[in-house]
Amino acid sequence: MFRIIILILISLISLNTIAQNSIIEYVNNYLDIKDTFRDEILYVSIKEQKLYHIQNDSIVKEYIISSSAYGIGSKSGSNKTPIGLHKIAKKYGEKTPVNGRMIGRVFYGDIATIYTDDTKSKTDDVTSRILWLEGMEKEKNKGKGIDSFNRYIYIHGTSEEGMLGKPASHGCIRMKNKEVIDLYKLVEVGTLVLIL
Repeated sequence: MFRIIILILISLISLNTIAQNSIIEYVNNYLDIKDTFRDEILYVSIKEQKLYHIQNDSIVKEYIISSSAYGIGSKSGSNKTPIGLHKIAKKYGEKTPVNGRMIGRVFYGDIATIYTDDTKSKTDDVTSRILWLEGMEKEKNKGKGIDSFNRYIYIHGTSEEGMLGKPASHGCIRMKNKEVIDLYKLVEVGTLVLIL
């Protein structure tokens, strides 16, 4: 019995390693095509609804997220999540408390109600922290009518934590409040973000 448990654990570790290597290879291939290299990147998988924090070709942290309920796309007013290479242009919320609701990137004292089921809030709450993204690919996510920065595309906390793991946002990348606070501490302005 003990031998079977050991074999199962070894199999699970092997599968996890293969999956991690596949993700890292996918990201590196994209960066190679764009002739870009960094030892740190955030990779947002639309398919998996996950954000991977990658450092030195290793996944150091994995988070569940929500991308847009309207699909992917860069057109202004579409409420879709833009794909391609981005970078963190600005960070907001350093002194905002957990679950603090921000309007126009400013915390006015309101603490959001956090829903852990499928409840939709009446407002598209931006909570706890904001990582404001800037597109880096002209005609894909940078430029007139498609610019991620001008569209206010963020990675941010949400009041709809129960909706994470499936597309539910209006274009941004949503995260759990405590997790976006942790991520905020780990990454700097200029960190690359790849959304695919």
